[in-house]
Amino acid sequence: MKNSLSLLIAILLILAGCDAPENQEEPVTADVIIYGGTSAAVASAVQVKRMGKSVIIVCPDKHLGGLTSGGLGWTDSGKKDSVGGFAKEFYGKVYDYYDKPTTWKWQQRSDYNVFKFKKPLMDDDKRLMWAFEPHIAEQVYEDYIEEYDIPVYRNEWLDRSPDELEKDTGIRSITTLSGKTFYAKVFIDATYEGDLMAAAGVSYDVGREANSVYGETWNGVQTGVLHHHHYFGDFEVSPYKIPGDPASGVLSGISTAHPGIKGEGDNKIQAYCFRTCMTNHPDNRVPFPKPQKYEPERYELLLRIFEAGYDPMKTFNKFDPIPNRKTDTNNHGPLSTDNIGMNYDYPEADYARRREIIKEHENYQKGLLYFIATDPRIPQALQAEMNNWGLAADEFVDNGNWPHQLYIRESRRMIGVYVTTENDVLGRRQPPHPVGMGSYAMDSHNVQRYIKPDGFAENEGDIGVGPKNPYQISYGSIVPEKEECDNLIVPVCVSSSHIAYGSIRMEPVFMILGQSAGTAACLAIEDGTTVQDVNYEKLREQLVADGQRL
Repeated sequence: MKNSLSLLIAILLILAGCDAPENQEEPVTADVIIYGGTSAAVASAVQVKRMGKSVIIVCPDKHLGGLTSGGLGWTDSGKKDSVGGFAKEFYGKVYDYYDKPTTWKWQQRSDYNVFKFKKPLMDDDKRLMWAFEPHIAEQVYEDYIEEYDIPVYRNEWLDRSPDELEKDTGIRSITTLSGKTFYAKVFIDATYEGDLMAAAGVSYDVGREANSVYGETWNGVQTGVLHHHHYFGDFEVSPYKIPGDPASGVLSGISTAHPGIKGEGDNKIQAYCFRTCMTNHPDNRVPFPKPQKYEPERYELLLRIFEAGYDPMKTFNKFDPIPNRKTDTNNHGPLSTDNIGMNYDYPEADYARRREIIKEHENYQKGLLYFIATDPRIPQALQAEMNNWGLAADEFVDNGNWPHQLYIRESRRMIGVYVTTENDVLGRRQPPHPVGMGSYAMDSHNVQRYIKPDGFAENEGDIGVGPKNPYQISYGSIVPEKEECDNLIVPVCVSSSHIAYGSIRMEPVFMILGQSAGTAACLAIEDGTTVQDVNYEKLREQLVADGQRL
């Protein structure tokens, strides 16, 4: 009750004609407080303002937009017709920027359009742009903040101590590490980590459930299942320092633990990476930097993969082109930018440990790029082509041209009123009270690199199973059980199984659910109800009126 006491002291001092102590932060109040700076946070905030309520974003980051402005410019959209409301509007505003000749600094617009993409990225008919540079995405979000005059408290980190969150049946206030206290009627946790949700005592899960928990097929350990192209397969690669000799120890990044029994659950999570923005334009290219901690031995496994016959030029298969001769570069192959197995403790870690994990991922990925670009053992054709590329000098200019956001593909997942599972994604059941749609494949990146019984290395956990049609996401998947917290909405760390989250976790869906969260928060305030008791028909009517696809 520390927050209540601080507020009472401040009020008594004011009534007595005294100023509050200089070290006493004034409480900040709004109808809705959003914790997080992701795409979902901005969507929620804009919707709250449009519905006439006051809102504040408490952002632990300096930049807004999360992954959308942090390098993921090659949008994982799935079926584009399932994207509506704020999300569709966002991609329209991105289009408007690229409709200006001045935006095309390093490439002609006509040159970009002639690429033979598998999916239309610049839709002139609908005026939508699905591929974009990080700084353009961030500018669109900042435009929203300015247009709607939304207060954003940046670099404010939730104090996760139990006594720093005031709560009875719901959250009454939160306090940040700087000492600021924020009061609201409804709170929205729009972080990738779910820190506010966890601090409020809401149930959640981390890791993979066994298939038996929700009657699924693609959850849990998936040894022997080889989807996409991120596995060793027929390439026989020894995991040992001296090939074939277990006594010599294992190479970096390989676990000696048993991978688990297929279909059973564990506490491991899919790999993280940075979505790096590269360019091959010589006037905008920065050579790949040598990381602070460069350990070339970490990439010995890559050399063995090439020796086993893997085509080195496949390294460039996920250099997905975004405008102005840049890329959204993603993981591809048996060993790539995913730092497999190095993130298991991230969801529950304190801030200091998370910073260590983020730095470790940065060192690994920078080291990989530097290794390919400079090590004499790399195949000549690969190295020559890699040295045509570098980091984009005009992106992430305050962070050494390196993305400011690690790709947190999965962290905590709430166990709420309704748990979305693969049965919803694959159309085997009809979720109640839909507030948005998803359509992307259930996509899990690798979870571990292990040693098979035959003594060779293999990756495990990479799954890609697509729905035949877009599927609905229930309102119950973004709200906790009422007895746990009656005024919190969670549009990012939603209530779902691990494998269903592999489809939900796309940035357009986060914006969709963020808008729906903002709408529900306003209706709860207007009707004086808990978020669980929001009248669904009113919610549905408002969402449809605002262009949401249900």
